[in-house]
Amino acid sequence: MSPTARAATNSRSASKPVGAAEFVPGDADLGRVRAAAADCRGCDLYRDATQTVFGAGSAHAPVVMVGEQPGDQEDLRGEPFVGPAGRLLDRALEEAGFQREELYLTNAVKHFKFTERGKRRIHKQPSRTEVVACSAWLVTELDLIAPDLVVCLGAVAAKAVLGPSATVGSLRGRTVERPDFRVTGTVHPSSVLRAPDREAAYTEFLADLTYIHDSAQR
Repeated sequence: MSPTARAATNSRSASKPVGAAEFVPGDADLGRVRAAAADCRGCDLYRDATQTVFGAGSAHAPVVMVGEQPGDQEDLRGEPFVGPAGRLLDRALEEAGFQREELYLTNAVKHFKFTERGKRRIHKQPSRTEVVACSAWLVTELDLIAPDLVVCLGAVAAKAVLGPSATVGSLRGRTVERPDFRVTGTVHPSSVLRAPDREAAYTEFLADLTYIHDSAQR
């Protein structure tokens, strides 16, 4: 892992847990890293999750989109962004001019964290400790793919990529230069689904993705 990519992913402290780092194979391609992630025990989230949900998409994508964590459908299917939020993202990506197969989509945390409410599993936001524990996978994905632009979808992703002081508000409509890539961001598509005025929220989300599409062409 390059020092610059490691620094870009988060500002780790000396007291951070070992986490996923011991499970990441050295000098491996993306396929081998994905296979190794299936056996990750870097934090306790694996205990209740169905499986690891690694990133998916082009191994040479110029744009990597980073979300928070897999949801219920992602956990069951083992693929990122395939639930309701993923379908909304697909719609917005197409309208903004992206081809999803040319992108790489992943999450800051690779296991589904949830609370049970009857028969339903309700998303629970991962803690900062869990994000840091899982960070070696994201660092490795970014090292291997070497994108031009990293798009943070939501606050958890922004903090995972840029550190704990990062906010979505500071990234919307602008890009930040990092040593290895540029970074921009928007809200997570799940927040659009929860918005009181979903149509207005979607319009703003689409405007962000259109800006991101244009930035990716530069």
